[in-house]
Amino acid sequence: MGMFLCCRQVLQLDDKDMDDVILRLKKVNGQIQGLIRMVENSDNCEKVIVQFQAAKAALEKTYSLVLDRSLKECMSQDDSKNVEKILKLISKQ
Repeated sequence: MGMFLCCRQVLQLDDKDMDDVILRLKKVNGQIQGLIRMVENSDNCEKVIVQFQAAKAALEKTYSLVLDRSLKECMSQDDSKNVEKILKLISKQ
């Protein structure tokens, strides 16, 4: 089981979810590296914008997955204090 910090508490992800999150983040990293090359090469503006949107969407999807697992974990432990912390973090965006 993988673990990472959330709301100063350790959240545990099962191996499948951890692998999924890591794979998604690596793909986003690849998209960002591609974007850097595109900007450095002064590529077509439309293509750059499309890639920005794709990277943003992929990162948001990964964020949603982690958020979903975080809330489910806190709720399964009837941890209303940490649910509140997570909701406060969300509202700061």
